[in-house]
Amino acid sequence: MHSLSEQEIIRRNSLAALEEMGINPYPPEAFEVNANSFEIKQNFENNPDAYKSVSIAGRLMMIRDMGKACFAEIQDSKGKIQIYVKRDEVCPGEDKTLYDLVFKKYMDIGDIIGLKGYVFKTKMGEISIHVSHLQMLSKSLHPLPIVKTDADGQTHDAFTDPEQRYRHRYVDLIVNPQHREIFVKRSQLIHEMRMYFNEKNWLEVETPVLQGMHGGAAARPFKTHHNALDIPLFLRIANELYLKRLIVGGFDGVYEFGKMFRNEGMDRTHNPEFTSMEIYVAYKDYIWMMEMVETMLERVITKINGNPKVQVGSNEINFTKPYRRLSMYDAIKEYTNFDVEGKSEEELKAFCRSKNIEIDASMGVGKLIDEIFGGLVEKHLIQPTYITDYPIEMTPLAKKHRTKAGLVERFELYVNAKEIANAYTELNDPIDQRQRFEDQLKLAARGDDEAMLMDEDFLLSLEYGMPPTSGLGIGIDRLTMLLTGQEAIQEVLLFPQMKPLIK
Repeated sequence: MHSLSEQEIIRRNSLAALEEMGINPYPPEAFEVNANSFEIKQNFENNPDAYKSVSIAGRLMMIRDMGKACFAEIQDSKGKIQIYVKRDEVCPGEDKTLYDLVFKKYMDIGDIIGLKGYVFKTKMGEISIHVSHLQMLSKSLHPLPIVKTDADGQTHDAFTDPEQRYRHRYVDLIVNPQHREIFVKRSQLIHEMRMYFNEKNWLEVETPVLQGMHGGAAARPFKTHHNALDIPLFLRIANELYLKRLIVGGFDGVYEFGKMFRNEGMDRTHNPEFTSMEIYVAYKDYIWMMEMVETMLERVITKINGNPKVQVGSNEINFTKPYRRLSMYDAIKEYTNFDVEGKSEEELKAFCRSKNIEIDASMGVGKLIDEIFGGLVEKHLIQPTYITDYPIEMTPLAKKHRTKAGLVERFELYVNAKEIANAYTELNDPIDQRQRFEDQLKLAARGDDEAMLMDEDFLLSLEYGMPPTSGLGIGIDRLTMLLTGQEAIQEVLLFPQMKPLIK
């Protein structure tokens, strides 16, 4: 346990004093709440009679002592509201202990209290609660970093340091309640997407998080061990192969919101644990999927924000369909004047070196083209743009392009220079799929630790026959970043992964 500050010692002494008075600072009984701060402020003036008896609970955020009375402010989940406490009314008899000791001496900023009373408007015009009953619900033993302003107008104790906010999200949500809106919108985003899919009669499912073989994406997995079975297991890097097994099994459309885990670097757009939505629909292709995605995103963002536009820094992103479509080769040529089509591995490596793009010996043609695209093209893709038709080496699970040799039917959706969606016309030829896996094993032998493994059970499922299918994955964290105008993924994760503090 850390050494206690002076303020923490005072609060613990107050806790002991309350207990000596017979007041339980953490009472077990439920406290009935029939109103909240937002509702009261919104509706009181139009219907004052409805607020003659309210019961509300919240965190004490400010006290302004006036002797035998005081004004204070409490904060509940919906906002803040002023309260008025008069000693003779909360303590109608001769014993004024509750007010003089409990409220004035032993209650602190951060304590959670319950109160009953009626709503009125002060002479200054502020809607407030006149308190008739007051009760301690939870004693706060650690002082909040409440912002203070000195005589010179300088502010102190603002809880704005990003690292501290991420490490202590509970404090961030208390003292920076505006940040709650980010997570409200994240929840709304998932809800609206789910509503859209359910209207189409696509089934929400759950697939294994612990997998005997990692697959469905090019990524380094987290590895663990199951003692009872004495086998290695992996935290999933994708749920694609299991969802496609369900298409084989006869479902026309399945989707899943779930956590994925990739043992990779961390930065402003990557966290080792992230949320993905994947959906697979039978008898469709990637062209149909592009139309579905832009229709769905325009509707979802309009429902949440009121219009299809979002502001991210200096960029106003417009999600109104249709979105621009540009092949990967054409995008590279447009933004670099270098035509990658038909280039050998050595020619691509030479170009990468000329542009100071970091490469290594494990990279084949597809990986090199991906590095060129990521290093020189992505930053230009601000408005929603579909990048289509990828090299076959980059995408071992997508169907070969119907007209362009060496490519597959794949798109990624880029917005504000970040990829937020990835989709294929799914490969359903088991013989072709086996060859693709074998090619991945060759890349692994060259040192590519992100190459896929041979999944014999998935191949067996394809041999039973999978209908023509289109699949899509959307990164919920990155989409939430766009929706809420955030530049760092940690801002949209309630508890992002952090490096442990050195003790």
